[in-house]
Amino acid sequence: MAFLSDTLSRVKPSPTIAVTNKAAELKAAGKDVIGLGAGEPDFDTPESIKQAAIAAIEDGKTKYTAVDGIPELKAAICAKFKRDNGLVYTPAQVNVGTGGKQVLYNALMATMNPGDEVIIPAPYWVSYPDMVKLAGGEPVVVEATLDTRFKITPAQLEEAITPRTKWLIVNSPSNPTGAGYTRDELKGLTDVLMRHPHVWVLTDDMYEHLAYDDFTFCTPAEVEPGLYDRTLTVNGVSKAYAMTGWRIGYAAGPEALITAMRKIQSQSTSNPCSVSQWAAVEALNGPQDFIAENNAVFVRRRDLVLSMLSGIEGMTCPVPEGAFYVYPSIAGLIGKTSAAGTKITDDEAFATALLEETGVAVVFGAAFGLSPNFRISYATADSTLEDACGRIQEFCAGMR
Repeated sequence: MAFLSDTLSRVKPSPTIAVTNKAAELKAAGKDVIGLGAGEPDFDTPESIKQAAIAAIEDGKTKYTAVDGIPELKAAICAKFKRDNGLVYTPAQVNVGTGGKQVLYNALMATMNPGDEVIIPAPYWVSYPDMVKLAGGEPVVVEATLDTRFKITPAQLEEAITPRTKWLIVNSPSNPTGAGYTRDELKGLTDVLMRHPHVWVLTDDMYEHLAYDDFTFCTPAEVEPGLYDRTLTVNGVSKAYAMTGWRIGYAAGPEALITAMRKIQSQSTSNPCSVSQWAAVEALNGPQDFIAENNAVFVRRRDLVLSMLSGIEGMTCPVPEGAFYVYPSIAGLIGKTSAAGTKITDDEAFATALLEETGVAVVFGAAFGLSPNFRISYATADSTLEDACGRIQEFCAGMR
């Protein structure tokens, strides 16, 4: 359609949302469908947070706020960064947006010029490349394979940097793999960045508090203080606080960048929901004990899924360090045919056949930039996961 922007031809709709919608449609049509595509906890928002929102409504805190966050929330964010990451920021260095996605978009829109490059390790969250394209830039995808447990190496980063590189995006623990960079692994990457002062770091720390076993989370500006002045550290309340629908993300970084991001936001959405902001104040300042309790459930679910998938011939899956995803490789199943006669030519064919023949909805690996894999979100009930993994076992056993 000639009326539409040419920019639209550079981007595609979110595949994860498409899978979730497809599963919902089939369910509505009476099909027995288990959706493992959604990237959100199934836990309810903690009571103290809900009560803070109710109090905000009753107190009339329902008007416009400052464009990028109320002072109380910015203060809570500064306290969080100092408490959890040893990073000192002032409120003028903080941007609060309508979810982490808007904050990332603000940063890219405020900094990208035509031809600028952004290094994106794959597997990646599906929105990174398309947001870069919408902002006029070029995504440079660097593949992190199963051999490196889905983490890029310093040598790969060095090779990807050009004079046009503007950002490196770091997401740890990762969506879709759950892979987390150790302090030493991050130090290897930050050492490379210290040799290239024109490259900035855009961290997506949304899964910071969902870290398991002996893995300890750290963020680039914490590992290498020399990067403080060219790092935007992004986070939010969506995952750890089970507040996906509240739509509050935030970031801290150099004041000049934050000012530019505020300008973008002032001409797009303006302020995030006032009630959600007050809820987020309570999330960051209030009790944190439920996080460890929820994480214990996530570890149990992760181990359940891994135990059921590990015995499937042709499938390989490393143990994730965090988040609530597993990202199995199906290299050994490519070329086979399902019991219903579907040729498994790639991971999209696998996911489509799995949904149509068993009712299990997963997201295929090509959506995340690395094949042949698929993503399972284990943020759902144990019984549901057991049922779904049993169907996956049966589906794979029936291949020939």
